[in-house]
Amino acid sequence: MLQEEVKQKLTAILGPGRFKDDPQSLVTHSYDGTPMLQSLPDAVIYPERTAQVSEVMKVLSEYQVPLISRGSGTNLCGGTVPVEGGIVMVMHRMNRILEVDMENLTAIVQPGLNTKEFILHVESLGLFYPPDPSSMSISTIGGNIAECSGGLRGLKYGTTKDYVIGLEAVLASGEVIRTGGKLMKDVAGYDLTKLLVGSEGTLAVITEATLKLIPPPKAKKTMLAMYKDLYGAARTVSKIIENQIIPATLEFLDNSTIRVVDDFAKLGLPLDMEAILLIEQDGDPEAVERDIALIESICRSENADRVEVAASEEEALKLLTARRSAFTALARLRPTTILEDATVPRSKIADMVMEINRIAKKHQVTICTFGHAGDGNLHPTATTDARDAEEVHRVEAAFAEIFEAAIKLGGTITGEHGVGLVKAPFLEWKVGAAGIQVMKGIKQAFDPLNLLNPGKVFAKESRKRVVIDRG
Repeated sequence: MLQEEVKQKLTAILGPGRFKDDPQSLVTHSYDGTPMLQSLPDAVIYPERTAQVSEVMKVLSEYQVPLISRGSGTNLCGGTVPVEGGIVMVMHRMNRILEVDMENLTAIVQPGLNTKEFILHVESLGLFYPPDPSSMSISTIGGNIAECSGGLRGLKYGTTKDYVIGLEAVLASGEVIRTGGKLMKDVAGYDLTKLLVGSEGTLAVITEATLKLIPPPKAKKTMLAMYKDLYGAARTVSKIIENQIIPATLEFLDNSTIRVVDDFAKLGLPLDMEAILLIEQDGDPEAVERDIALIESICRSENADRVEVAASEEEALKLLTARRSAFTALARLRPTTILEDATVPRSKIADMVMEINRIAKKHQVTICTFGHAGDGNLHPTATTDARDAEEVHRVEAAFAEIFEAAIKLGGTITGEHGVGLVKAPFLEWKVGAAGIQVMKGIKQAFDPLNLLNPGKVFAKESRKRVVIDRG
């Protein structure tokens, strides 16, 4: 429970209607996009300006009250569940595009801005912001920055961290810092911009971001390659990259996902395929035609059963929309859907999918796999029922083995979802004990009272270390 004095001070800073502690507001902000996680905050607040965020943090620091900054809560790692109570700071009222600089090809935005709204706005100006998380219709730029979100275009264009070139942020003490700027080069000291991107709200509250924009591609083409041989699909991914072609999109769907997506989107996909690759290339028209022709040749040389190039922009959009709907389609199967991510070197994709299938069979759970084949980022997705504790336990055991398998194949426990609460027990598997201590030292320097999103990233209990055979 918050002290009455804290409530009064926060209300005075924010104004009427911007501080809420009624039961409905608390329950609404007690969970995020991660299933089976919920914890009530003590209050919810809605700042409108950086100065208010700064004053709020000074009060919370004085009274040592935790704070969780939140966008739309679409994350899948429990990153905004207030596990230690405290204040949830919702950034939706700080949602403006402050500037689009056509001379420097940059934009300055507030963290509560909707991702798709921003993308459409810059496209209307003839510019391009590539990061495209599947949640972009709902997610915010600030949430994307907190988790370093990826997306379907990540292979060619990179992820959120590659487009954030400056930040304004409020520290736990209430002090405001500014990093980077409209600069293509800046090596003045440690790169605090990159450090804050992906820090999951544990180091500072982002209140403004300077983003890099680029010219849009002049043309694009989309194709499907369908395989009865899983390894043929995996070899195709490696062969495309080996031929020095970097597609804008190179996505993978396994048989289980194909069936569910086709039932949902009514695309008429062949249901006897073990894997489908969704491939899009963009750029200059001549280069796109050349690359698509070579990619088609590679697909056929790796025994693709069928290769189809979208005949129109509408057909291409339908295919990409169907891929983005994979999670929605799978969520129709059972009451609870757990979407995870693990990344391996792209040459190990088939091995990883086979491991996922083996582990799912071992634990007698249903796991469908899709993801970003071009950068090795797979999304094994379990359909289950939170009311069946025994089955959920088997699902959790299966995912622990999946993370272990990813690391043994030279991969990592998360490629784009973040660590948050869900993967905190596994972080040491990836970075080692020394790495954990370095990260804790950084956290201590930024947030000595552990007020910012406490309980995330660092596990409270350790798990058995993974033994990795590096040959």
